Amino acid sequence: MDSHKLQTLFFTIALAFLLPNLILCWNHCDFPAIFNFGDSNSDTGGLSAAFGQAPPPHGETFFHTPAGRYSNGRLIIDFIADNLRLPYLSAYLDSIGSNFSHGANFATAGSTVRPQNTTKSQSGFSPFSLDVQYVQFSDFHTRSQIFRKKGGVFQSLLPEKGDFSRALYTFDIGQNDLTAGYKLNMSTEVVKAYVPDVLAQFTNVIKYIYAQGGRSFWIHNTGPVGCLPYVMDRFPITAAQVDKFGCASPFNEVAQFFNQRLKKAVHVLREELPLAAITYVDIYSVKYYLISHAKKLGFKNPFLACCGHGGKYNYNMFIKCGSKQIVNGKETVLAKSCKDPYHRISWDGTHFTEAANKWIFQKIVDGSYSDPPIPLKLACQRMSTK
Repeated sequence: MDSHKLQTLFFTIALAFLLPNLILCWNHCDFPAIFNFGDSNSDTGGLSAAFGQAPPPHGETFFHTPAGRYSNGRLIIDFIADNLRLPYLSAYLDSIGSNFSHGANFATAGSTVRPQNTTKSQSGFSPFSLDVQYVQFSDFHTRSQIFRKKGGVFQSLLPEKGDFSRALYTFDIGQNDLTAGYKLNMSTEVVKAYVPDVLAQFTNVIKYIYAQGGRSFWIHNTGPVGCLPYVMDRFPITAAQVDKFGCASPFNEVAQFFNQRLKKAVHVLREELPLAAITYVDIYSVKYYLISHAKKLGFKNPFLACCGHGGKYNYNMFIKCGSKQIVNGKETVLAKSCKDPYHRISWDGTHFTEAANKWIFQKIVDGSYSDPPIPLKLACQRMSTK
């Protein structure tokens, strides 16, 4: 039995024999809403609303049409909503067909924790960094109640006042802060050096939301960026820097460095915010296990993008998923979807397929990879991890 399963077993025994009051509270995490902050890993339409819809074949597997997600179907945040019996989150920036009665999604693809002027690169990033997402949330918090009082459609499409304090606040951001440095040709040591600033700005946002009444936080660490096809394609690595599973070790080491310090920052937050229930979720370990054991788990080559064109990884930064490109002045190339997305991990070289997202969610939902090791539905409970 691995360490994660042992940890979960011990926790369950403790709940049953030492903490009976928490067992009684199992059904008390009745989250009426989710407010999500992040990047493309949890963007349900923010960037598409701002700069144009992610084109087909994005969304083809589940939604059967582009749905603002950079995947063929659902993301982890969608499975979180499903599990809590809440509707899929509408993007805050999307004015068409949105319903915010059960929360809002402030995540946008390309977002960083730090403001863009400190992480800007020639490839461009979303201008909606985490501080901007917080401003949007704060404005939504205030104005939603002003308009809700008008009744009618406003009352039905906006959350109740009490929902903000009882909501689950989810975060999945930081990956782009790390890769931004490499896109500017920074060394690994320079990237590591600005991690404390990234985390300082991240924890400030948690504190701001707490000051507005937020109490339950579900925080994902960053994944193994060194296993993403676009990273291995774009940044030079030597054979010695490739691990036994085919991932680029230097980039994964930076992600682990970030995650170690994020976990410490979360522990500090628990001390500073005594009424907060903060769950740290080790997404890195889950994703790395999926990629390193892909065939055993029923998936094919984890480094081969399902939607793309050409190259070692079926990935070309100039011909991205759903785009057309004229090659040699005459041939039109379309980056289209593969025939078996259900058996693929990488959707477009950067993001995961619905099948991979579902597998990842099923691993984290019971708390096996969380600190403290509590299930998603118990994420409103404050537990000591000392």
